[in-house]
Amino acid sequence: MVALQNGCSGWETLQEVLTKTVDPRTPREELEFYELSLLDEANELGTRHVVRQWYAEWSEIDRQIVWDQEEVEYFWILAEATKRYAERRLALAEKGFIYSDMNLF
Repeated sequence: MVALQNGCSGWETLQEVLTKTVDPRTPREELEFYELSLLDEANELGTRHVVRQWYAEWSEIDRQIVWDQEEVEYFWILAEATKRYAERRLALAEKGFIYSDMNLF
């Protein structure tokens, strides 16, 4: 998880990696991952908040983790983006993705 404080606008970045296991020592070859992020993007119109969900799994062919199925949503209101982040996190938990790297700290 990465969280950076940004003076006026609150969170600049919130990033969490979720897996289906409760054992952090499980080899990555046996894991599926979701990265769930809440990001701020500054532009000429103001700050736009981005909720991104990205799926990854080990590829035996490539011998590395392969990221796929990126889903991105944009919000002008932080409360709406935060709500959507929480909804996505709950949906992933219901699919069994209950282990979070945020629990390590």
